[in-house]
Amino acid sequence: MEHEQELIQQPQALTRLLKKLDGVRSEYDIVLIDTPPSLNLYARIALITADYLLIPSDLRPFANEGLRNVRRFVNEINEFRESMMREPIEVIGEIASKIGNSPKFVELILPKKIEEVEKQYGFQVLDSKIFERRDISKAVERVQEIGDLIVPDPISIIDFNPQSLAAEEFEQLAKEVMQLACIN
Repeated sequence: MEHEQELIQQPQALTRLLKKLDGVRSEYDIVLIDTPPSLNLYARIALITADYLLIPSDLRPFANEGLRNVRRFVNEINEFRESMMREPIEVIGEIASKIGNSPKFVELILPKKIEEVEKQYGFQVLDSKIFERRDISKAVERVQEIGDLIVPDPISIIDFNPQSLAAEEFEQLAKEVMQLACIN
């Protein structure tokens, strides 16, 4: 983040990632680009580069209001993509993530939240859901001690506990995204 202002001054910054990935396109089936949760230069670069967009959200009111900004941002990016002769980015949809897993919430409140997002903001909510799970917290909050330093050492939930419900949810998400994006 500390270099964002420097990058803004460089005209080629917006397309650098796209050019780098085009150079290695034949070596990869899929490249995932995960950006910070803000509509900044890094998100702009990612959306200029990507073919598809998946929006993670906890479906809370503040996050939902941010969807209006996401829609405007995607429209701006698509105008830029058009000037580059690139197809518009395809919004696969919104993935409900960090969702509470109490039975009453899942049964009574979650369906209403999903309906609200789809009606009010026009984004499809995927069938897959990523619930709050202790295993996910343990996997991403891992640290390792190096001398006197404690250094973050997160790992994938698939590597941390491949038999967990959380791993199963992420595998289901991967399948659904690949199906929606027609990736084989």
